[in-house]
Amino acid sequence: MAATLQPEGVSRTTNGGDDGESPARWKYLNTLLGRAGAYSDPTEFIPGDAPIMNIKNARILVIGAGGLGCEILKNLTLSGFRNLDVIDMDTIDVSNLNRQFLFREKDVGQPKASVAAEFVMKRCPGCKVTPYVGKIQDKDEDYYMQFNIVICGLDSIEARRWINATLVGMVDEENPESLKPLIDGGTEGFKGQSRVVLPTLTSCLECQLDMHAPRAAVPLCTLATIPRQPQHCIEWAHILKWEEERKDDVLDTDDPEHITWLYQKALSRAREFNIPGVTYSLTQGVVKNIIPAIASTNAIVAASCCNEAFKIATSSAPYLGYPGTNNYMLYTGDSGIYTYTFEHQKKSDCPVCGNRPKAITLDPESTLGEFVESLAERPESQLKKPNLRTAGKSLYYSTPASLEESTRPNLKRKLEDLLEDGEVIAISDPAFQIDFQYIAHFS
Repeated sequence: MAATLQPEGVSRTTNGGDDGESPARWKYLNTLLGRAGAYSDPTEFIPGDAPIMNIKNARILVIGAGGLGCEILKNLTLSGFRNLDVIDMDTIDVSNLNRQFLFREKDVGQPKASVAAEFVMKRCPGCKVTPYVGKIQDKDEDYYMQFNIVICGLDSIEARRWINATLVGMVDEENPESLKPLIDGGTEGFKGQSRVVLPTLTSCLECQLDMHAPRAAVPLCTLATIPRQPQHCIEWAHILKWEEERKDDVLDTDDPEHITWLYQKALSRAREFNIPGVTYSLTQGVVKNIIPAIASTNAIVAASCCNEAFKIATSSAPYLGYPGTNNYMLYTGDSGIYTYTFEHQKKSDCPVCGNRPKAITLDPESTLGEFVESLAERPESQLKKPNLRTAGKSLYYSTPASLEESTRPNLKRKLEDLLEDGEVIAISDPAFQIDFQYIAHFS
């Protein structure tokens, strides 16, 4: 009897019987976009077919198919977007199943991107989702130029910084189509944020890097002699044993073989000191600085990201990130529900979108080694494997091994012996494709 109450025009199957064009399916979308709203700008939004076609024809890239990515893919397809791409290099783990609802137990071990795309297309007929199993760094600018909007659901600060720098570098003032809005969502426990970046026009993710506090550093003496936590064992394998036993190999935190090697070394160390809790997933989290997630926070932040994508695609309401307006939304759910939006200002000394080197205050009596270690801890840099040079000389290279060996003696030298006050330092890192420019000021 229940089947006879189904609205006219809605298919009774979810595996392809509906081509996605059913009028009843898009009733609410048509109602929303078929009339002006309280916040609509009459010069930007024309109700009717135009915004509906914008939704239908837009090509959206979703980076990440994990906790946030699953929510984002679901929201986009149910909001009318038909042409999506998704990138993720990870495979499904049984621990993902409690919140990444596009996956089932039978999918464990399979690529997240492929399984998510297949599930969405089966559940939402008429929607095309193209998966890519691999790194975002595998793709060039021509690939990213295809999309109208890029949405990040990443758990890695490093990956966010890479795509941010790539999209900023793509902008050509003579080609408006080269500017790709970047919508970024992130969660940490019961807290989260969504933000919109218009590359070169508004504050980019690198401008906002100091909003993400770097992981607290553990003294090397603790790692080397008296580890007390499973994280200490993992950092010992990561920082000390890798350099000792595999210094000729560049550590790739996305390579399962490298992570497995670190995990086995850390597990052996933990057993030596009777420390429980070292797991493969924890090893990934520590080495890649992965941020923990809660399902309800994912759902709220993903909804905010997709709401902004909808507004950008249709111009139906002012969107977060329009130049001169709020571009950053903070959410806190650990004590009630609280949101706050504000405008994060663009920084003229941003190493990605700025036009001048960033000032950095240094103690001339400190050593280059101390400065190199501080680059991982400073909120404005967070560079783990820096290579440093000035216009006249190389200061220190962490990779490759031959250059590291030849520049290692500089680590013990004082900064005043290597640098002039006001000299510009160029710092690169294997994780990024740009140089970061800093101007040294002695205190």
